[in-house]
Amino acid sequence: MQFALWSTLVGGLLIVMALSATVLSRLPLSTAMLYLLIGVAVSPLGMNLIEADPDQHTVLLEHLTEVVVIISLFTAGLKLSAGLTQRRWLLPVRLALTSMVITVAAITVVGYFLLGLPLGAAVLLGAILAPTDPVLASDVQVTRPGDRDRLRFALTGEGGLNDGTAFPFVMLGLGLLGLHDMGDFGWRWVAVDVVWATAAGLAIGALLGVVVGRLVLYLRREHKHAVGFDDFLTLGLIGLSYGVALLLHAYGFLAVFAAGVALRHLEQSAALRATDLSSVAKAATEPVQTLVEVATADDTGKSAEMSQAMLGFNEQLERIGEVMIVITIGALLWAVEWHSAVWWFVPLLLLVIRPLAVTVGLARSHSSGNQRWLIGWFGIRGIGSLYYLMYAINHGMDRELADLLTALTLSVVVSSIVVHGISVTPLMALYERRLKRKR
Repeated sequence: MQFALWSTLVGGLLIVMALSATVLSRLPLSTAMLYLLIGVAVSPLGMNLIEADPDQHTVLLEHLTEVVVIISLFTAGLKLSAGLTQRRWLLPVRLALTSMVITVAAITVVGYFLLGLPLGAAVLLGAILAPTDPVLASDVQVTRPGDRDRLRFALTGEGGLNDGTAFPFVMLGLGLLGLHDMGDFGWRWVAVDVVWATAAGLAIGALLGVVVGRLVLYLRREHKHAVGFDDFLTLGLIGLSYGVALLLHAYGFLAVFAAGVALRHLEQSAALRATDLSSVAKAATEPVQTLVEVATADDTGKSAEMSQAMLGFNEQLERIGEVMIVITIGALLWAVEWHSAVWWFVPLLLLVIRPLAVTVGLARSHSSGNQRWLIGWFGIRGIGSLYYLMYAINHGMDRELADLLTALTLSVVVSSIVVHGISVTPLMALYERRLKRKR
């Protein structure tokens, strides 16, 4: 009977996943809200099919969220096809650096002075809640490679970058709690956790993305090999970049994101070179022109085919991961000891700290006032925050302190799923209508 019930639930959920993308696209609802309700329904608050407990399943939750986040980061990297030297990258970089630091600092002040947390725990809370989520924010991100919308590009790039730039603050918080070695006067934290881990993570991911991409394109162009295995290439590049980065004590999140960006940039460059070669060939004789156009069209087609196949496969994995984790979040709520500070802390973060950090971070930028307002509102928190929470707990955090941070983190994540899920459809529809009128 138990298996039959689970079979019914899973089957119904898969059908809902298949239909929800179009059915809910016109409603002020999101699929994450639906998955959250399912999680509550299967918990002891409902049918009691799952007794997930944040105190007992921290290791499992850390690894589950870790896998989903790295898949989402690679997907975000594949969507960002703009050249790495273009000015459009300034917005996500400023959000991931300036706005991130302001958010961490503001939450640290609130945690230390208003919540009575130790300084290390306050910094840790800021690091957990500062990064925006690349998984749950898919509705406001770049929808396809080549999408030139400044708002979507900024939110996609921010979600990809700040899940890695938050790590130094996580390590700082753990260090101040005595759970991580920062070295005398913090030299190890600055040299290793900030400078080396960040720079090496980006470099490793970019290098592997370029090397693997060039190898695959060469084999396909010259030998017609490595065709039809884009799913394995996706998983292989994700695993390789993440694993190598961790082995070299670099940030794997940044490496995976950089690998996706580098691979997409390589393909875009190859397509542009092929197009330029075809244009030059038009001045040549007719037989030569035909041969060159056939060759360049073949190269461009292989490049676009690999990119689209990887992106499509990753998006499916991302959706499956989102379902699992959001249902798990709903199933965890019964075991959380809620703190009274939740009622004022969540509005303070979403309505004051996030918009203020974005306003300062994007001051005098090329974004419009409407775009800055929407970026400030859509600071969606989710699976990345849950990962950092579990990572910190598994490093030996005090249980009472862990329970408080769990309550605050889950309250922010659940609130973000609900309020952003309700507002994303009407606000983005209004934004798109205004863009059409301007055009």
